[in-house]
Amino acid sequence: MASKIVLITVFIVDLIAFGLAVGAEQRRSTANIVPDSEQNYSHCVYDSDIATGFGVGAFLFLMAGQVLIMVASRCFCCGQSLNPGGSRAWAIVLFMICWLFFLIAEICLLAGSVRNAKHTKYRAIIGGGSLSCETLRKGVFGAGAAFIFFTSIVSQFYYIFYSKARESFQPYARDAGVGMGTYK
Repeated sequence: MASKIVLITVFIVDLIAFGLAVGAEQRRSTANIVPDSEQNYSHCVYDSDIATGFGVGAFLFLMAGQVLIMVASRCFCCGQSLNPGGSRAWAIVLFMICWLFFLIAEICLLAGSVRNAKHTKYRAIIGGGSLSCETLRKGVFGAGAAFIFFTSIVSQFYYIFYSKARESFQPYARDAGVGMGTYK
């Protein structure tokens, strides 16, 4: 039977990661073009950079949830063999999907955090040129939050099916070889 403590702990950690990613999406940096007092040049002024911290926090919490599931399941490849059958097949498929969703979520969160932290502080424009203040596109942290949600669901199902396949394994206790000792 799957450990309820592991499932609840991973759910809470993933829920925190999801909340931080949604918060990061809501608090992305915005910029305003501000001219100097003499009107010789303009520069970009960015608001608070809290979304970067939220994105990094979501990144770390999602990683912690994935580590917990992988440690609890021995990363699927270590330990005893699993019983052949439907539970093992689902565990293999869900293991691969879980890692795919996890990597996509982590890439979105990391790229969003890096891009949100990048500010074009002062870009002098003398004369009539135009200034473009770079900001993070809308939806990067939202995509990360969506894949956190998918990772959470798939990893929980992976652990349940893994536990079912592990639990039903019964090793063959007899001698599996052909006895040739009496023949000379």
